[in-house]
Amino acid sequence: MSIRLDLLTEATKRGPFVRVLVIEVKGSAPREPGAEMLVWADQTQGTIGGGTLEYEAIARARGLRAPKVERFALGPDMGQCCGGAVTLAFEPVHAETLAKIDGPAFARPFGGAPDMPLAVRQALAEARRGALTAPVLREGWLIEPIAPPPDPLWIWGAGHVGRALVNVLSPLPDWAISWADTGAERFPDTLPPNVTPLIAENPADLVSLAPPQARHLIVTFSHALDLELCHHILGRGFAGCGLIGSQTKWSRFQRRLTELGHSSAQISRIACPIGDPLLGKAPQAIAISVAAALLRERNIRAGTAAKEGCTG
Repeated sequence: MSIRLDLLTEATKRGPFVRVLVIEVKGSAPREPGAEMLVWADQTQGTIGGGTLEYEAIARARGLRAPKVERFALGPDMGQCCGGAVTLAFEPVHAETLAKIDGPAFARPFGGAPDMPLAVRQALAEARRGALTAPVLREGWLIEPIAPPPDPLWIWGAGHVGRALVNVLSPLPDWAISWADTGAERFPDTLPPNVTPLIAENPADLVSLAPPQARHLIVTFSHALDLELCHHILGRGFAGCGLIGSQTKWSRFQRRLTELGHSSAQISRIACPIGDPLLGKAPQAIAISVAAALLRERNIRAGTAAKEGCTG
């Protein structure tokens, strides 16, 4: 996992905080390297796995003035059943510090010599090649790869399924969400910071604003609008597209899209129906299964392997 400067910068608007970062895991542990939690005097954001480890990390973070690294044996030290060990970095964060970060990785001393060692320069070279995918501690220096911008995700429709999708996906840092519908009254009164509402009498007119690398989820109230969106998105280019509906609806759409001039290979790139039928048809069930598929795809592209873990 990589450092998200945009999210950390946004967090500094609430004042300075201590960032608690998982930098190494041995054996079974609640979270993977790169997982983080932000700790203020009166609140927290994010999680490093919950349970006793997180409780102790919050207590250590509050009042901290200087960076430090600490290793926790989850069984002997925390009384947790995971049996592994976790190394955490505790780092006070200020907006001024974040503003100075530039390049493919963020390297700074964590108890090491102020002059950058050769091992750190080698880690920075790895970052430039894209070979550094998680934080590492080398000779008293902490090095983290800088995360690329979040993937653009366009959600078409602010009905029950659209709202469920936004509720599930917006807390994750992986996507910048554009949410389109026909009127302001269709949206909730407040939206998460990574969600941009887009309003048009005919939302299909907005497709030209979406970047070709965007992913689309079409969940509007109208079959006619759904079809028009599919037509425009196929002509625009996209990284992925999912359409809510039945097999009957999709068969009809395939015929109509063929008549509109799209090839079978193009049309087959649209996934319909979305969601895992084994989880049910409730909006929240659809949202959970769609989010799981998006996360699985993103992790495969990033080369992130699942690790054994525990939560308490």
